[in-house]
Amino acid sequence: MKCPYCHDTDNRVIDSRLSKDSAMIRRRRECSKCSRRFTTYERVEEMMPLVVKKDGRREGYDRVKIINGLKRACEKRPVSINTIEAIADRVERNLQERGEKEIPSSVIGETVMRELHDTDPVAYVRFASVYRSFKDINEFMVELEELISERKGAAALRTPAVRRRGE
Repeated sequence: MKCPYCHDTDNRVIDSRLSKDSAMIRRRRECSKCSRRFTTYERVEEMMPLVVKKDGRREGYDRVKIINGLKRACEKRPVSINTIEAIADRVERNLQERGEKEIPSSVIGETVMRELHDTDPVAYVRFASVYRSFKDINEFMVELEELISERKGAAALRTPAVRRRGE
């Protein structure tokens, strides 16, 4: 591991700990040359599928793109970075469980939208407006109306029926 300060590769591990979810190991290291300390994180390299774009191009899966899209959708919303990372984790897990070598970008986009739908309705609409590239306000309104009707249906299920007198 290269020291981020002096770029020497001779260093030693002083402390290792598992992360809270046991998905990675945090290591504190000390450089033998400059004696400065730094932290590294180690996680299992999982084989992610190639992403097939709308135009047919193929590129490697990039977690950073998912997180950046989520951050933009959740900007100025009460959604923490931990929640964003948890969504990215669930999207990755979903892709890995599929076991496919290639996956259309549309599948990833729909998975992210489902996660946002359950997390924050405003972030969901923001993401959907960019992802589905609405051509006009009518397409946008159709999406909003579907979201509103789903919310009303869910609220009706949670609200107990009002009893009439004498029942």
